Amino acid sequence: MDITQHLAATLKTLRQARGWSLSKLADETGVSKAMLGQIERNESSPTVSTLWKIATGLNVPFSAFITSEADRPAVFDSQQQAMVVKPLFPWDETLGFDYFSITLAPGAVSESTPHEAGVIEHVVVIGGELEMNINGEWQTIFADSGVRFAGDKPHAYRNSSDRPVHFHSLIHYPR
Repeated sequence: MDITQHLAATLKTLRQARGWSLSKLADETGVSKAMLGQIERNESSPTVSTLWKIATGLNVPFSAFITSEADRPAVFDSQQQAMVVKPLFPWDETLGFDYFSITLAPGAVSESTPHEAGVIEHVVVIGGELEMNINGEWQTIFADSGVRFAGDKPHAYRNSSDRPVHFHSLIHYPR
């Protein structure tokens, strides 16, 4: 099963397990009913930002949509591959975290909607310079340094340079 088929099947399974209509799912996620239907029918591939909204609205880890037990494919943001997210360690129920390797293309910006209450995110820059908006303020995180912040508030990632920035993100979910 390829990544889009996995995503479509996972979304439909999670929605149906809750007994939700597409309208209820749209209300909970902030993603349009039309888009959700297209994703479920494997007619559209969501952006990373949209996928985060869906995961947050369903209160499931992001990696539930992009990994199966057998493989860990990279997820390319459909906006000209502005952001590439690859799970390094997918959702670990015992420890309550996802761990991702992320590349942000030159000039790219990714705005993240708040994750569920109590989520803490750790970002460590591997190469390049990452600009982050945390609590309404932009700050630059340089290679070999990191930041920890409350992921349950809006935050954004930006690469103002002419080279890709590579960073790791550990997302810790409350129990």
